[in-house]
Amino acid sequence: MIEANRLRELLANEGAPRVVIIGDLIVDRYISGDVSRISPEAPIPVLAASSSELRLGGAGNVAANLRAMEAEVIIVGVVGDDSHGSFLRQLFEAEGIGTGGVISDGSRPTIEKTRMMSGVQQMLRVDWEDTRPIDSVVLARMLEAIPRELEGADAVVLSDYGKGTLTQEVIELAIAEAQARSIPVLVDPKGADFSRYAGATLVTPNRKEAELALGRELSGLGDLPGAADELIAAASLAQVVITLGGDGIYFRARDGALDGRIPTQARAVFDVTGAGDTVVAHLAFHLGAGLELKAAVTLANHAAGIVVAKLGTHSVTRSELFERLLEGQPQESKVATAASLSARLEAWRREGKRIVFTNGCFDVLHAGHVSYLRFARARGDVLVVGVNDDASVARLKGPERPVNPLADRLLVLGALEVVDAVIAFGEDTPRDLVEFVSPDVLVKGEDYVDQPVVGREWVESHGGQVVLAPLLEGRSTTGILGRAGGGSGRTGSLDGGAGQGA
Repeated sequence: MIEANRLRELLANEGAPRVVIIGDLIVDRYISGDVSRISPEAPIPVLAASSSELRLGGAGNVAANLRAMEAEVIIVGVVGDDSHGSFLRQLFEAEGIGTGGVISDGSRPTIEKTRMMSGVQQMLRVDWEDTRPIDSVVLARMLEAIPRELEGADAVVLSDYGKGTLTQEVIELAIAEAQARSIPVLVDPKGADFSRYAGATLVTPNRKEAELALGRELSGLGDLPGAADELIAAASLAQVVITLGGDGIYFRARDGALDGRIPTQARAVFDVTGAGDTVVAHLAFHLGAGLELKAAVTLANHAAGIVVAKLGTHSVTRSELFERLLEGQPQESKVATAASLSARLEAWRREGKRIVFTNGCFDVLHAGHVSYLRFARARGDVLVVGVNDDASVARLKGPERPVNPLADRLLVLGALEVVDAVIAFGEDTPRDLVEFVSPDVLVKGEDYVDQPVVGREWVESHGGQVVLAPLLEGRSTTGILGRAGGGSGRTGSLDGGAGQGA
């Protein structure tokens, strides 16, 4: 198992890979309401509909998942020359998904799946579709689009729903073009014959799909290595990833060079719709960004755990995934880097939380610090604390300081319930950090009532406020050190907790 700290570091440092998705484009319609009676016409429930919503489905849901992770996404597929086809194009463009490979076919309708929902329960699904393979004219346009759209790609996804888009010609050309460019090809497969995906990097069947392809039941976890080897051999794959529902995700590389199972990460399951799309999207994102398979599978498993706790098809953002990796972690997880703090700030703002910032040296933590931090935290919903690194403390306080090194000071502050994140900075003032956090509230000590507060102009110009906190009489680190014979004994502010330089 990869530690959460390592996963957060990998996630924070990933870029924005370019991923091309080739597959079946589908409109998902959700009709929601309540069931309170049985029809007098037949023994069936009556759904009193109250809302109808259209969403990206099929390969489009894979694309939406990738865009939520800030990937550059190109979609290649077929839509009907109808209102749903226009809707899909508009929705793709609104999401920032490239549509240069989307082809209109007037001979077939845009596929629609309509789900009737009562609460979290799916009552009925109605499919409007024509699953014939695309005709020769549309096929020729697809074959022309694929090499063009694959230029500069970092990963390719074949999203096969068995709706006629992924003909053998399309699959073979996509894999050949990707191989020529050394691009990984991930397949969300359909049907019993995985050999049609020969040469792909990996396939991502669920347990039932794997059983169908193998022609036998997988009765236990012990059957997985042999099953994976068979699937790899059948399609000349490098790897196989099998999603197992409540048992998590299993992965294996050719010849058993890599093998493992990541336990399920779901807290509660409301709807598994689109979970497979989330897994293949996240695998493509992380592999396209250069991660190893085990790390990619682990992160994809966390993402799937988020999405199955939601109703219908949903996407997982980087900040949601980052927050998931923080759950249940020890307090040192509050120690942030610039990248990880940026993700947390984004999540907090999305949730409408009021962000408070303060800073200090916090060298020898005492009651004055605690009182000050409690005051700061009470001004909002989350508290971010900037902490001077050792070199800047020495410049501010003298060569004998700090008493406690930066790592210890960060860990102690992170253990406080009132603190939500701590981050180090090395400048003599926190100006850059204040602008980076851009808090709703900037807190300093009341000893700054007649002094300029660094960052005030920035905070107030962005709609925030500066608040001065009362200081606890007679508490200071310099005073404590002086009484202990370890310092000058000078009195002062809260060791930078209210002081400007910290």
